[in-house]
Amino acid sequence: MKNELILKIEERYADMRTSEQKVADYIMDHMDEIPKMSLGKIASECNVSEPTVLRMVKAIGYQGLREFRTAVISAIAVTKGEHQNPVLYGYSLNKDDKVQDIPRKVVTTTAKILEDNLKNISVKTYENVIKAIKNAQMIDIYSVENSNVIAKDLLTKLLYLGFQCRHMDDTYHQRIAASNLTSKDVAIGISYSGCSEDTIKAMKAAKKSGATTIAVTNFKDSVISKYADLLICTSQDQLFYGDAIFSRASQIVLVDMIYMGLIVSDYEKYAKCLDQSAGVIKDKAYKE
Repeated sequence: MKNELILKIEERYADMRTSEQKVADYIMDHMDEIPKMSLGKIASECNVSEPTVLRMVKAIGYQGLREFRTAVISAIAVTKGEHQNPVLYGYSLNKDDKVQDIPRKVVTTTAKILEDNLKNISVKTYENVIKAIKNAQMIDIYSVENSNVIAKDLLTKLLYLGFQCRHMDDTYHQRIAASNLTSKDVAIGISYSGCSEDTIKAMKAAKKSGATTIAVTNFKDSVISKYADLLICTSQDQLFYGDAIFSRASQIVLVDMIYMGLIVSDYEKYAKCLDQSAGVIKDKAYKE
């Protein structure tokens, strides 16, 4: 598993400038060397200015390079003391794989993707997504095929919190609903590839109607991003066969992030909504 310092860098990574990301990438790849390197040496290796290195350090919460070096030394010591077995990431499926190896490969690959989520999701964008959903009069969710699983999960969680929201399996209905949204509404399009034609057309119609549009996808430069006011990109990697299994895992976690972010934004209000929703269906519990 990654140490706490790397997780802290990844948490702020998406909000960094490109030059600062170069520094972050170098530090994560050369953690053991950083305590011995001067400010100038780090800047030279990253091909950036010294102030850029310091900006990156401050972006993750440290006052200067000395404090950051101390944190690096501590992180290295903790990691070396854990004596964890090496985890093999990045497996793809091939004809020579054995059945008994599949559980390990699926778990380790999913774990890597979930850790990468933190690096790719902008905290500022996430906060704006929570704010937009919280203030929405109506929330539409658009998806097709495998993404319908994620859409239904999001729909259920939002309904439990008392939001007015809807998800339609018929893509014609999605587009008609999108065309009737207003500036007070939010439209959420979920597409792993970012190229699902029906989802894109619904998002395009929602944006034309003036609704705030939120796209959840795996690729930052995909077509759906053109129609997104807020873009949440879960990763930049594609593993195999459309990556349906692993995209589902990362997007389910993202739905949980949205759900918990909304609850924390007004805990008393949403805790009350959850209690009320649970009361409505309590008679559905099976009893002997």
